[in-house]
Amino acid sequence: MFFAEEAMNDTNGYKYLGPKRGSMYRQFFVKDRGIRAQTLYHETLGEEARTPQEVAEDFDVPLEAVLESIRYCHENEALLQEEWEEEEASIRAHGWDKPPFVPSKGDATP
Repeated sequence: MFFAEEAMNDTNGYKYLGPKRGSMYRQFFVKDRGIRAQTLYHETLGEEARTPQEVAEDFDVPLEAVLESIRYCHENEALLQEEWEEEEASIRAHGWDKPPFVPSKGDATP
């Protein structure tokens, strides 16, 4: 399994998470995988929530990476919210929230 020999990073306190080089996001990703920690966390929420073990298996990451992602998201809720708001504002500013980028109300399919 990847990361087996890697020690916890002294600079950020996470073994499996870190910034992604070249990313516009400040939030952390699973190292060497390009998966946002928030993506793994969101898989454990909602009506179709899955267990951390199921998420780990589906994304082929260690269970500890999923658990660390959950902890990271709880500890960095303000940053995640801020980035979501920035992304939503950018989508609106570019008009990507309107047809043809999203279906118009009359174009909805059953």
